[in-house]
Amino acid sequence: MRSAKPSLKARALRYLSAREHSRQELARKLARYAEENDDVEAILDWLEASKFLSSTRFAESLINRRAERFGTSRILMELESHKIDLSTMPELKMHLREGEENRAWVVWEKKFGSPASSAIESARQKRFLQQRGFSHQSIQMVMRRALRGEES
Repeated sequence: MRSAKPSLKARALRYLSAREHSRQELARKLARYAEENDDVEAILDWLEASKFLSSTRFAESLINRRAERFGTSRILMELESHKIDLSTMPELKMHLREGEENRAWVVWEKKFGSPASSAIESARQKRFLQQRGFSHQSIQMVMRRALRGEES
């Protein structure tokens, strides 16, 4: 006996029970299973109206998952790729920027742990932090702190 396929609404709720999703991400996942008479946008509207889908919760979740390893600019870029309007969430951006220097230090310490012994090594360390999305100011602070030999 063949089991019935779950509805799009059931699939959406199952995805959202595992973790927060952006509207765009959930629409893409549901579109794979949509049939001719299914209205994915209507389901997404219902999920938002029922507070199952929230761009603010998604942004907070993504920030919590990424903040340990990445800088502010990389996290903000990822949020923008999910079509999250950050102008409605200034407190999230402010919170990210406030802790960036400490996060950069933790990432640098985990990867390198000791100050650069040459200009080439220093450039490599700076590039690493830059690729992780940390600001120039945070990178400079980490390099100065490493030269002074500070601990966490």
